[in-house]
Amino acid sequence: MKKTLTIGIFLFLMFCILTNSAQSLKFAANGLQLWLDKMVPALLPFMILSGTLIRTGLTEGFTTLVYPVVKPVFRVRPNVCYVMLMGFMCGFPMGAKCVGDMYLHGKLTKREAEYLLAFCNNIGPVYFVSFVLPLIGCSSPAYYLFGMYGLPLLYGLVLRYTVYADLSAPPDLSDHAKTNFRQSKQKKTDPIANEQASPVQPLLPALDESIRGSVQSMLMLGGYMILFDLLMLIPYLYWRSAYPYLAPFLEITGGLAVLGADMPIYSLVLLPFGGLSCLAQTYSCIKDTGLSLADHVCHKAVLTAGTVCYYLLLRLLRLL
Repeated sequence: MKKTLTIGIFLFLMFCILTNSAQSLKFAANGLQLWLDKMVPALLPFMILSGTLIRTGLTEGFTTLVYPVVKPVFRVRPNVCYVMLMGFMCGFPMGAKCVGDMYLHGKLTKREAEYLLAFCNNIGPVYFVSFVLPLIGCSSPAYYLFGMYGLPLLYGLVLRYTVYADLSAPPDLSDHAKTNFRQSKQKKTDPIANEQASPVQPLLPALDESIRGSVQSMLMLGGYMILFDLLMLIPYLYWRSAYPYLAPFLEITGGLAVLGADMPIYSLVLLPFGGLSCLAQTYSCIKDTGLSLADHVCHKAVLTAGTVCYYLLLRLLRLL
């Protein structure tokens, strides 16, 4: 039954494409343009730099300035702090990409990777400030910024002391002792990650491998963006009245452009979830790790519900 249904869906999509070729080309071209204009320049440099840092073993040093602030609050190791920093500053799907890379290189335990995936895979601040806020006609950016980034941070803090209370930061030891502590702890708690741990590489080989992996990842993300932009064809053809509201649920960037400033709160509520395209891209980043996409979706749903409550409260208080 499942196989028959899947085949039926693909045949229906092919029928829609073949009978509306001009409109299909427009949707696919829009996805390609968004990938080229928004995703590649915003993400590719960060992917290359992050991959190089991970492979050369420099992630802990990268967080030197931030870690003294993060450690007493979140009680995590420097590598966890690094993923938090990259996830919040570089934007989606950099959080998932960093989690996957760090876990596969043995620099995170599985529990740490699951914890980070719950709240560190968000829309990037550059994208949010330069694209989303002007699009919705923002008048009070502080409220919107807190809703986009403050709520996930608070959610991560709550998770740290509840569901993931078993995580702990290592003691303040010398560099040599830190390495021994990390390796022994990882071997006990997460033997799979330990078996997959990669040795530290010299700069040029690390850079070469990072560029190759980053370009491959970007091509995969582009494919997902084009596909989900193309899927907007179906509601456009058969449910035109709901098309502007369904489009962001399929692919967030193209969908928000369709919706415009008509329903700003609806757009803001959809951003934490990210749309089906974002979930598919997250899967692409973690598919080789064994981490659960279903758990990630559940956390996204909780964050979305929290965002709804937050903006409803602001409306009740007449702050928006």
